[in-house]
Amino acid sequence: MRVLSYDPELCVACHTCEEVCSETFFNEVGAEKSRIRIYGAEGSARAAFCNQCGECIDVCPTQALYRAKNGVVRLDAERCVGCLSCVGFCPIWAMRTHPDVLEPFKCVACGSCARACPEDALRIEEVADAAPSETARWAERMAG
Repeated sequence: MRVLSYDPELCVACHTCEEVCSETFFNEVGAEKSRIRIYGAEGSARAAFCNQCGECIDVCPTQALYRAKNGVVRLDAERCVGCLSCVGFCPIWAMRTHPDVLEPFKCVACGSCARACPEDALRIEEVADAAPSETARWAERMAG
């Protein structure tokens, strides 16, 4: 499964990743429409982005969220009704919204930010498949 990884020790909080992300997906530069967020300053920076856990998939009432073949959680915009259940349910607050956009958005591990990072603080990695979501584990316990 593809995931974005982050090394806070290398991050200088330049926000290049946010600019590239918003430009890649929305054709405009600005952190408000970035799928990754950098908080803090050099030496204490931290990043917030989707870790592809899939917890949001279980709460989507229209099944607009799904796991793609490469393991990345994706959103089918045609099925999304903009209820924002996924935004409120995300355990790491990685699902984003913006007043200009009906559907929520999140990191899809495309690698644009990693390629643009001048300090190599971001990279795309292949990891083992995601563990079952908490909802799936609960359902297994109830059935068993």
